[in-house]
Amino acid sequence: MFRDKRILVTGGTGSWGYELVRQLLDFEPKEVIIFSRNESSQVAMMRTFEDRRLTFVIGDIRDKEALVRACAQIDYVFHLAALKHVPVCEEQPYEAMKTNVLGTQYVIEAAIENKVKKVVYISTDKAANPSNFYGMTKAIGEKLIIHANLLQGDTEFVCVRGGNVLGTNGSVIHLFMKQIREKGRVGITDMAMTRFFLTLQEAISLLFKATEASIGGETFVMMMPTCKITDLALVLGEAMGKPEVEMVELGVRPGEKIHEILLTEFESQTTILFDEQYLVILPTLDIPGIKGRYASYPKAEISSFCSSQSLMDKDQIRELLIKGGFLHE
Repeated sequence: MFRDKRILVTGGTGSWGYELVRQLLDFEPKEVIIFSRNESSQVAMMRTFEDRRLTFVIGDIRDKEALVRACAQIDYVFHLAALKHVPVCEEQPYEAMKTNVLGTQYVIEAAIENKVKKVVYISTDKAANPSNFYGMTKAIGEKLIIHANLLQGDTEFVCVRGGNVLGTNGSVIHLFMKQIREKGRVGITDMAMTRFFLTLQEAISLLFKATEASIGGETFVMMMPTCKITDLALVLGEAMGKPEVEMVELGVRPGEKIHEILLTEFESQTTILFDEQYLVILPTLDIPGIKGRYASYPKAEISSFCSSQSLMDKDQIRELLIKGGFLHE
């Protein structure tokens, strides 16, 4: 699929970007272009990979002209760039709007103008019944991406909805480990809080599955495990020699949910079971060919998908952390 192809990754210097690029290079692409704003991050990434197939372009997805130039002769676009921290987006909604909504619109327009084959948009569980501004901007981004399949052009647009990826920049894993090491205690916003978790490798597998299987208009969702945040802190504490780690309740931040959902009750009506690992939310818009493509797949017998359901026990959390490379057996 990617051999001898030219691929653009927006926001490619982040944690998702590093892992995506690392795996993409195994597929022998002609060129991978990393499009992002941070010069220092690009230089660090360039030195890490030292691969001639990588091209680094300084640019902002708020700049449509820069995106149009970057999309020239591109086959695939992975749109990772976003403002993603909930408190930042709550406090600076105009900036979140410009990056997450207008930036996504510009990606769509640049891709269509350059006849890109496929655009894969990375979304979040916070886009399902959003309670904060970040989730709202990503939900609008999803709507724009799905609707883009009805615009005049040959480009296919698909969404991928993920959960919390273990160990990404700003991840709770790094924060907890630092707090345990330096203070012997962790700050928990709410003792009942639960979240969806997946490893970086699983996240990139989800992107590739969506890229390979989609025809445009779908939202791919991974059936990922759920975890109580206090249990996560306990497992990390035990692994670091502090089994009785103290937990301090900080209070829920503006816009933050106690439990996340990956799928709303409304979306469940048009969701199919793609295989054991993946669900696909089909659009309510009448996108040509999509109903026929998924006519033989069973409807997902699920009314919603909430992080408070089917929680991992401590052994399962430990296994996930080992799998993600944060703990050793």
